[in-house]
This record gives sequence, structure tokens and C-alpha cells, in this order.
Amino acid sequence: MVGAERFLAEIKTTANLQHPHILPLFDSGEIDGHLFYVMPYVEGETLRYRIDREKQLPVDEAVALASKVAGALQHAHEHGVIHRDIKPGNILLQGGGPVVADFGIALAVGAAGSNRLTETGLSLGTPYYMSPEQATGDQAVGASTDTYAVGSVLYEMLTGDPPYMGSTAQAVLGQIIAGKPVSATEHRPSIPANVDAAVRKALEKLPVDRFTSVQDFAKALGDEHFRYGELETVGAADVVGPWNRLTILGWSAAALLAVGLGWSLLRAEPPQPPAPLTRFSSPFEEGQAPAGFGFMDFTAGAEELVYVGPGESGLGTQLWIRRWADLDATPIRGTEGAGFFTLSPDGREVAFASAGGPLRVAPLAGGPSRTLVEAAIGVSDWSSEGNVYFTEFSSRALHRALASGGGTEAV
Repeated sequence: MVGAERFLAEIKTTANLQHPHILPLFDSGEIDGHLFYVMPYVEGETLRYRIDREKQLPVDEAVALASKVAGALQHAHEHGVIHRDIKPGNILLQGGGPVVADFGIALAVGAAGSNRLTETGLSLGTPYYMSPEQATGDQAVGASTDTYAVGSVLYEMLTGDPPYMGSTAQAVLGQIIAGKPVSATEHRPSIPANVDAAVRKALEKLPVDRFTSVQDFAKALGDEHFRYGELETVGAADVVGPWNRLTILGWSAAALLAVGLGWSLLRAEPPQPPAPLTRFSSPFEEGQAPAGFGFMDFTAGAEELVYVGPGESGLGTQLWIRRWADLDATPIRGTEGAGFFTLSPDGREVAFASAGGPLRVAPLAGGPSRTLVEAAIGVSDWSSEGNVYFTEFSSRALHRALASGGGTEAV
């Protein structure tokens, strides 16, 4: 019952938030051992559906939506509430304006179930909008985590994609932790300089380098004179005269392209018909479904699917492999507790870890596993050079280890 009491306490904290852009909470309680909460029905759609349908939103509208969401978060932060899971699916569009939903719900559910991932700020959902501190399992996430998430959502509204992409959740988390800074204007030059600068500052790796508050982020979005970082100014050598280095390189590239195109036209072969496209569905048997669609990957040649699924004992998680010719998925022995994984380039082995557990390697075909590191937060990639990249537990820094064993080093 301690978990239930914490659930109701978290829900009560959320119920005290009264703001035009926060979805209100009407009631909560417990009936016959089942916890519940009641929220109003919203006529409209989520921002997720809007982005999926239109890909990119008009700049002014995207900025307006982000600013209103920031206002809602500022109100919550002033009352000591951190959302932790801002994403397009949690932003409802009603009458053209945003309504932020699920305030404190994930935290309340975690409080009731003692879910370690939720307690550390990690969500079992999509990782695209997690802050670097969430991606490394830091328990002390604060208001700047929400600022990072709003910056990520605005970046996607403007460009059509989240700031960091990857084929697996682990790859996305690795990019969030150690990927190079992004700029929305690289994908959409029409974005105003102050908007791009504000987004870049909101997406800084270190919380201290972001805005002091999410309200300051909203102010920067509306200040046409705001600039930030190395893109603030351009050197004189890059703007003076038509024959600067960029222009020369551009004309050189154009000339080479023209020569190449002419040569290809002279020796062009008849166009070949496109390869046929085959689609099929492959449902999972009961008790074998993935724990989340961000935690899966195909082996080389896409002949099998490896994913995080339920533990055979009914507790926790483990890795499964699904071969398309089989009706049932097969649990990979020795991978109990796995929450993050990455496949070897040849598709024969998998490196896996849980938050704070050992980093191990196991063959997909079955057999004994080996331990590379005693404590890791997650694993992000397995390079062709034989290095497994992971986040080291004590330092929260990106490290790499030889897949064959033999020590680690910081990246």
C-alpha cells in the first residue's frame, strides 16, 4: 500500500496545477485495489498526429505552440512539479492551442510500482525527447530536463524529425549523450536565426548550459535579436566578395557534377524496373510481445528481429529473437534483465545491459555469455572495429570496450 499512497500523493500534486495549457485532473483514488485518475475528454488531436500528417509546421505556428507549452511548464516548475516526459504525444491540440497532458502520471505510476527506470527519470516510451541526464540515468533531473524536451519538440515541428535519430533506442540515447550539436537551419534555412539559436541553447548537453528557466527559452523565441554559440557571427572572409572559398567550391562542385552527368547520359543504360515490394504482418504470440517498439533491431539482412520482451518467469525483461519462418519467438538465454542492447555488425552476437547492471555479450544462436563491464547504464553501439560503446555507471560518461574483452577506455 505504500506504493498506492505515493501514487495518490503524486496525483494530488498534479491536481493542484491550474493553467489554461495544462490538462486538469478531476479525481483520483482506489477501488478494489485498483488505482485510478480522471481527466477530461479533449476534442482534437495530439501534436504527434499533426506532425505525422504535415511533417513540418509553419515557423510562426510552431514557435507559438512551443511558447505556450513553455508557459505551462513554467507554471508547473514554480509549483515544484517536473513533467519529465514532454513529447508530441503528450501535447493535445484543442481549438488550435496546446494542452499538456500526463503531468506527474509517469512518476506516480513509477511510485506505485517501484519501476527503477521511472525513478531514474528514464521512460519506457520513445527516447527521442530525453535529456542527456535522463539518458544516463541521472536521478536528479530538474526543470532544465523539460526545457530540453520542449526544444526537441520544437526542432521536430520545424524540421520534421527529432534532433537525434537512430535505428534503435540505444543508438538514439548514444547520440543524445555524445552526438554533435544540431542546427535546425541546416535542414530548413528559412528558420529565423533567433529561433535556431534558442533551440540550440535548449539542447545543450549540460543542464547548466541551457536556459535558466523554460520561460527564458520562450522569451528567446520571441526576441529577434537573440543569438547563441558559434553561429552567432560569420567571419568576414565568408561574406566578402563573390569569389570566396565557399563560392569557388560551389562552382567547382557544379562543374564536376555537370561533367559527370554528361558522361552518365552518354553511356546510360536502359532504366531497370524497380524491385517488387513485399509487405507482410507477423503478429506476436501472447506473452512474447516487445516491451516497447523503440527497443528492437533487425539482424544483418533483416532475417530476424531482436527485441526486449517479457521475462519467461513473468518478471522483468529479457531479449527475444523472432525468425520470420517461426510462429513463436525464442528467448535468448542468459539475457535476463536486459533493457538496452546492440547487435554485432555480423549479426551473430548481442551486447546488452540493464540500468546499472553488467554489460554482457551473448551469441544469438545460444551459448555462454561473457561480461565486459561490471556496471553500465546502457549500451549504444557496436562498431565495425569491434568496440562496444556504453555509458559507464559511476562517471555517467561514454566509454568503449573491446567486444572480445580486455579493458575499457573513456571516449
